[in-house]
Amino acid sequence: MESQKATELNRLTVVEEGTEFRGSMTSSCAVIVKGKIAGDLSSPALTVTPSGVVSGKVKVGTLASQGEIAGEFEAEHAHLSGRVSDSTIVKAKTLEVKLTSEGRMTVTFGSEARLEVGEEPRPGERR
Repeated sequence: MESQKATELNRLTVVEEGTEFRGSMTSSCAVIVKGKIAGDLSSPALTVTPSGVVSGKVKVGTLASQGEIAGEFEAEHAHLSGRVSDSTIVKAKTLEVKLTSEGRMTVTFGSEARLEVGEEPRPGERR
């Protein structure tokens, strides 16, 4: 039984560079994107590598992106160090933004990108 649990912890869904997936994806294990995903995605964890692109409606426990994201992202914890496209919404209880060192020290957010961090306000409560 413990061997099965260890195997489940080590399982990954990988979208390799040069691969494009369009549609709905639900994974019970972590997803690593080196290629492109366009559509709905649900997973305990999502890692977008520098070559990866994810666009669509995404719901994950942990989001770690060094690549490009676009659409609506909902995560418990988000770690961003890549590109966030225009009109992208990132909702997370915790958000970490790191500067990249590709000759320039920036994280790029599109002009219409929206970030929401923390717990949802209670009715009648002001922020």
